[in-house]
Amino acid sequence: MIKTVTAGLLALAMTMTMTGPLAAMAREDEDFDPATVDLAKLVECQTYDVPSYNGFAFWLAGEDGAAARAHLGLTEVESANFLLKEYRLAAPITVFGRATRRVAFNSSGPLAILDEADPHPLARQLEIVPAIDTPGKFLGDRLIAETTEKVGDSTFATRITLNVSTVTSHPGQVLAGCSYRLEVE
Repeated sequence: MIKTVTAGLLALAMTMTMTGPLAAMAREDEDFDPATVDLAKLVECQTYDVPSYNGFAFWLAGEDGAAARAHLGLTEVESANFLLKEYRLAAPITVFGRATRRVAFNSSGPLAILDEADPHPLARQLEIVPAIDTPGKFLGDRLIAETTEKVGDSTFATRITLNVSTVTSHPGQVLAGCSYRLEVE
């Protein structure tokens, strides 16, 4: 049986009792240094490992979450999409050569919310081939890194992808960012 665990879901699971390798990952994340966070690098998939993103996600969702958000200049805003937790930034960041003051987090990673109606120029720039490309929906990704590690009786497969998409909840905008996934078999 394969179970997909995403960093966002791991962060939500912080309050649950964990055993085995997931508990070890959570303990490793206790050493996370918030001064090392570069939100633009997280969005652009320049942080190439799931533990680094998990450290950030645990920190952001943890009991120091308000301090974490303040440290990064994040102010939560109401989202039209229940799958996205959206924030306005105190100062703009530049991702993929574009400035934005809004980011969102889904269950697997951070996304920049870009004020562009057409996702195709960004997808071409990032060498992303769409899986869905219709007038109402664009969705594509590109593999950045993939690893498999055997720990005891479990196999951990990580997959990091760069994503570009449109969603009906954000007309005239493109969402672009990184997905940090961990599958446990």
